[in-house]
Amino acid sequence: MRAVDIIMDKRAGKELSRDEIKFLIGGYVAGEIPDYQVSAWAMAVFFKGMSARETAALTEVMLNSGKVIDLSGIAGPFVDKHSTGGVGDKTSLVLAPLAAALGIKDPMMSGRALGHTGGTLDKLEAIPGFRTGLSVDEFRKIIASDGFAMTGQTKDIVPADRLLYALRDVTGTVESIPLITASILSKKKAEGAEALVLDVKYGSGAFMKEAAEGEKLAQSLADTGAALGLKVIALLTDMDEPLGNKVGNFLEVEESLDCLEGKGADDLMEVTLELAARMAVLGGKAKDAKDGRQICEKALASGKPRELFLQNVKSQGGDPKQLLELRGNYRSEITTEIKAAKSGFISRIDAWKVGHASVQLGVGRNRTEDKVCPTAGVQFHAKRGSSVTAGDAIMTVWAATEEGLKVSLPQLADAVEYSGKAPEKRKLILKEITAR
Repeated sequence: MRAVDIIMDKRAGKELSRDEIKFLIGGYVAGEIPDYQVSAWAMAVFFKGMSARETAALTEVMLNSGKVIDLSGIAGPFVDKHSTGGVGDKTSLVLAPLAAALGIKDPMMSGRALGHTGGTLDKLEAIPGFRTGLSVDEFRKIIASDGFAMTGQTKDIVPADRLLYALRDVTGTVESIPLITASILSKKKAEGAEALVLDVKYGSGAFMKEAAEGEKLAQSLADTGAALGLKVIALLTDMDEPLGNKVGNFLEVEESLDCLEGKGADDLMEVTLELAARMAVLGGKAKDAKDGRQICEKALASGKPRELFLQNVKSQGGDPKQLLELRGNYRSEITTEIKAAKSGFISRIDAWKVGHASVQLGVGRNRTEDKVCPTAGVQFHAKRGSSVTAGDAIMTVWAATEEGLKVSLPQLADAVEYSGKAPEKRKLILKEITAR
């Protein structure tokens, strides 16, 4: 078997066998097949796609390229959530303790910011002392004690994904639906999840710009998940505008605490509760999404999810008391405001432009080795539908450097669109998708 033949077959649109996929991916992980051949294969997949059978085979091969976390001995159910990425998307920080308060265990393996989208690990590490590089034993112990744990991907867990993810990022193949599907599901299966709620985003701030593309990805994830024995519910959600009122690493930790206290921004609370409702259904705690939402609202009101979040901060090396003392105060000293350019209504705030500007501020990274700033970010004082007068402060901006602030300000100002009349209300949840 030769890698070049596999590349040519995929270039011609042929369906690859499991053995061919195993040969290619296994050889890549072992260092026997070079980057340039796998890059050529990934580009062929990008243009020719993969069948459902191929996608399932690729996911299984990637899953078995390394160790799988064994959660036996810990009482389940094990339900996780994954988002395909967006701007201001901090729902994972709320959902894990909320699910735990219902008696659902959440083994969450998360990622870092890359490009314009934020990363859960960077947000958590903005909490002084918080550790995300957990060993498998620590991961198990914290799940058992707190009901959830949040860790990064180690070199032993799905090494094929770690290598392919880095390759896709520099070869223009990030948006390939089969490759996204295999990347997400191999990690989720490896972390020990039995069921999965997926937040598949579309719009300016998402990888999938159009709802139709987002729906294709959601269906691929649901179908492939079912083939792997995972129970999957996907929600197709709007990421045309930033989620919530804050974008930034520590800023989003703060806003997560707001949500856990039941006072988060309306759009953020809506998406969070709808995702939580599906976690309750998959965890056997609710008969349907409506019932699940009521149960989750009641749990939030009890204060238990907030208590579990702070307990987890301590379990993973942080100081809950220090976190609460920093709340509202932990900011970069390099700061300014953006004021409304005209009077009227804000009709839209472009998520991609905000995300791109946030990278310049120090919130995200352009390369995997770049460092992020915990205290940089943007806070919105007005959003879509807000009535403003020219000169009103609509954003406060914090930057890691003066140069970053200077570069980002025109981008942030340009992200805001105005209208003479109030815009229609956004539909945040487009539809629910399950396996066919």
